[in-house]
Amino acid sequence: MPTIPSSLSLAVALLLGLTGCSVFSDDDADPASEASASVPPDVQAGLRVALDQRAEAVLADDASGFLSGLAPGDRGLRRQQRTYFANLVQLPIGVFDYTLDPSGIVRDGDTYQAVVELRTELTGFDERPVVSRDRFRFTASGEPGQYAVAAVGDPTWEAEHDVRLQPWETGPIVVRQVPGVLGVFDGRSVVHADRLLADVQQGITDVSGVVPLDWSRAVVVYALSDPAYLASIPDLPGGDPRTLDGVAFPVPAEPGKPALASTRFALHPRLLGHEGLGRERLIRHELTHVAIGRRDDHAPVWLSEGLAEYVSVRPLPPEQRGISQSAIDAARAGFADLPSDPAFNDGDSQAHYGQAWWACEYVAASYGEATLWSLLDQLDDPDLDAAGRSAVLRTWIGLTSRQLARRAGRLLLLTFEPLAA
Repeated sequence: MPTIPSSLSLAVALLLGLTGCSVFSDDDADPASEASASVPPDVQAGLRVALDQRAEAVLADDASGFLSGLAPGDRGLRRQQRTYFANLVQLPIGVFDYTLDPSGIVRDGDTYQAVVELRTELTGFDERPVVSRDRFRFTASGEPGQYAVAAVGDPTWEAEHDVRLQPWETGPIVVRQVPGVLGVFDGRSVVHADRLLADVQQGITDVSGVVPLDWSRAVVVYALSDPAYLASIPDLPGGDPRTLDGVAFPVPAEPGKPALASTRFALHPRLLGHEGLGRERLIRHELTHVAIGRRDDHAPVWLSEGLAEYVSVRPLPPEQRGISQSAIDAARAGFADLPSDPAFNDGDSQAHYGQAWWACEYVAASYGEATLWSLLDQLDDPDLDAAGRSAVLRTWIGLTSRQLARRAGRLLLLTFEPLAA
């Protein structure tokens, strides 16, 4: 989405399906791992002890114990891990533990490489622990049967396995928390924390008053001064983070598995100092996606995004519900049909957002707001093609997708044409 103009807010968010692959499958194994079967049991036990001590130090806020588990002599590793520990202890971590699979242990000279699985859970914000995997390297610590961590990642392995690092794994963060909101900032962005957290808190209240679904009413928001993390999210709408003001994204409980631990959202740095109605509207848009969660994974994008826009403007008086000029122009030309999923975030995305919003406005005004949520339930079906979706519309509101598009366009013009004249 383009940058928010001063007169309006147009949010972009799309629930994303993250992919991953099992690092414990036979197809995925390093050929050298055939030697892992011969890794002595005492080595396996020693590696597990090193990981257990590392996890215990995090949960006990024991910096000395955490750093003592690192191999000596590598100042870069020690600096990076000191920052990582300082980040972790700011988070409300309820679960933090490692698992080591013996089949993933490979001897490399005097060291051992092993695929390590980490489970973390943010208390009050994750429904279940989040599993992540990486390749560690261990070296003998000097004491019989004891090992130290010599590396906590392998960039080549990470690239091959689509590993997505969290902000607290890549550099210093500053965490701020209020009831219902966990904000992840950095040294430059934290100056905006108080107002942003207050806006998100109010947004949760506003969205909860409109969305008739059961949800946690709690969210993690990433508000960093560098857009690098936003750019790292896969399958961004439109593909360009520079055009996005914010995006909601799912956090799978395990790579490649359908269960979610939570849905979070990230803001572009330019939004941090952009206080006011526009940012508040964008926050409500993203929170609507958080509240809906996976209930729209298979629904048409126009309904998912239209609902988010519909909810986002509810607290605003009609005269403050801005819309893009491109949507007005497209309505004047006539909406031929509702936008398709593949085309939704193309060069005409502003017009598509406006059209999707007013399709929802038309349904709510003509058939009642409850019908919108019934449509979401009916259309969230992976087996429906375009014809099937149109059939659902005919069943529930007596209109085809083309008819709904045309009526949405007329209602949009009745509302905004005087402002555009």
